[in-house]
Amino acid sequence: MRIDIVSIFPEYLAALELSLIGKAVGAGTVELAVHDLRDHAVDVHRTVDDTVCGGGPGMVMKPEPWGAALDELIEIGPVDTRPLLLIPTPSGRLFTQAMADELATEKWLIFACGRYEGIDARVTEFYRKSMDVREVSIGDYVLAGGEAAALAMCEAVVRLVPGVLGNASSAPDDSFAAGRDGAALEGPVFTKPATWRGLAVPPVLLSGHHGEIAKWREESSAQRTGEYRPDLLQEP
Repeated sequence: MRIDIVSIFPEYLAALELSLIGKAVGAGTVELAVHDLRDHAVDVHRTVDDTVCGGGPGMVMKPEPWGAALDELIEIGPVDTRPLLLIPTPSGRLFTQAMADELATEKWLIFACGRYEGIDARVTEFYRKSMDVREVSIGDYVLAGGEAAALAMCEAVVRLVPGVLGNASSAPDDSFAAGRDGAALEGPVFTKPATWRGLAVPPVLLSGHHGEIAKWREESSAQRTGEYRPDLLQEP
């Protein structure tokens, strides 16, 4: 998989050099590059924003730098692959585990990290003519920019790429994984010692009885889902 991220704060994405993503890049499983949008500004001040058409507070990211940045990436990218362009925005489709599963099968992802009031909508409209473009939200809240959302989505997607997780059986047991009934949350987990500060590991988990352990985990999952996310148990 190839991932390109465009931002006016490329240093923000340094966390991608760590943990699973950093290891995947080091192993050659993932090719990752972060690009500075301001490199494509045309004035001495490296301006990438302007006032809102029609009036209103804040600034909007100009289409010209974005067009130049994305055109360059497409030009230098693999000739036989079209990228999937992801634009993090609170007004986009909700990012889910199912979407992460889907994106993990893609060969090339580009993240366009907006700031201020967002990216001029003509950028999305123009590139939809030649590639899959998705405006995606990681939740019902507003961040200062798309970088944090890109970090979250990258981690969710890359860990699903074959060969990235040390134990491939971990992912199917995650919260929201496709194999969970009703997209239930994962229940509580424990490790040694058996007792810590007066609190004991549930005895069933130390019993060695796999059937009873599976039953306990299923019941704990349903209980946690009902308490924290009852919406996941509602009928569609």
